[in-house]
Amino acid sequence: MLRNQNELLVSLTMINNEKNPDYFKGRGAQLNTDNRFSKNLYTTEHDEVLDEPLLSHEKTQVLFEHPKKIVNLVKSPDIPGMYSMNPYQGCEHGCIYCYARNTHEYWGYSAGLDFERKIIAKPNAPQLLEKQLMNKNWIVSPIMFSGNTDCYQPTERKLKITRQMLEVLFKFRHPTSMITKNSLILRDIDILQEMAKFNLVHVMISITSLREDLRLKIEPRTATAKQRLKTIEELNKAGIPAGVMTAPIIPGLNSDEIPALIEAAANHGADVAGYTIVRLNGAIKDIFTDWIYKNYPDRAEKVLHQIAEMHGGAVNDSRFGTRMRGEGNISKSINQLFKMAVKRHLSGRKEFEFDLTQFRRPGESKQMELF
Repeated sequence: MLRNQNELLVSLTMINNEKNPDYFKGRGAQLNTDNRFSKNLYTTEHDEVLDEPLLSHEKTQVLFEHPKKIVNLVKSPDIPGMYSMNPYQGCEHGCIYCYARNTHEYWGYSAGLDFERKIIAKPNAPQLLEKQLMNKNWIVSPIMFSGNTDCYQPTERKLKITRQMLEVLFKFRHPTSMITKNSLILRDIDILQEMAKFNLVHVMISITSLREDLRLKIEPRTATAKQRLKTIEELNKAGIPAGVMTAPIIPGLNSDEIPALIEAAANHGADVAGYTIVRLNGAIKDIFTDWIYKNYPDRAEKVLHQIAEMHGGAVNDSRFGTRMRGEGNISKSINQLFKMAVKRHLSGRKEFEFDLTQFRRPGESKQMELF
């Protein structure tokens, strides 16, 4: 069974977290998994001889990196031709299921607690974006914010890198799509509203669950579902088209909420809905398995087996075409439930289209752009 394959669980599977001083409240991951690229590893095989715990309740640390480029072509048949940009690596939101956790290993950190506590910020991102758009070979195409980690995570409140990037995009009249689960996006409603007048922006607000008890465990440092629904409403009232991303769908945890999630979002003005199926690639398998046995020991086995059933017998899945939608009866039932909910609550909503003709480079006349 899956449980017996994971040595991380040992004696921790039935712990009551409210009484467990070693449970990291306010964090999603409860361990630091090994970094596959590291030659040296720390272990606690004899923790009785340690003077203090190997892991502690550390504060979030913001580190700064100055990359050479910020706009990346997403090389995936699942979302062909998409460009993305990420002003941050790592994410304090702490979503336990986040596929971006594995990317933190490339920076020399763990996909576990490190991903939530060591945030890498890219302060030169606005300048890199402007350089990209000034390139004569650049062909206008919507660029997605948060293809990896949330561009409105807590540290954005102070650093304002995302806001500066929006200012660059608006200066060039360049289209962008955004996905976030933080109501902090409302801070930038002034810029977004101006961009929306030219059909240059579309926002997706991610809502995983309407149940506050589940949200606090599965994505502990995010805005509440109530706040996110209010955010959809406020954006749409301001003329900024916004939809809902019900993702990821996890059988046995939030799969039953699909109709309620879409209905609630529709009632707050959402124009479209999307979803993905959870997959537990790389270190996320161990992180999620450890988490679910500590938080939901009564249903952990069932949830893990259902996830595996949707991915050909394994919880991890890198196959294009199936990794984001799954396969099999459980996947089909989720897809049908989603489609019925969309048809019932979002049918007839205006479909958004980007206007790519508005693009202009500072200093260029409209006449020159025609050529």
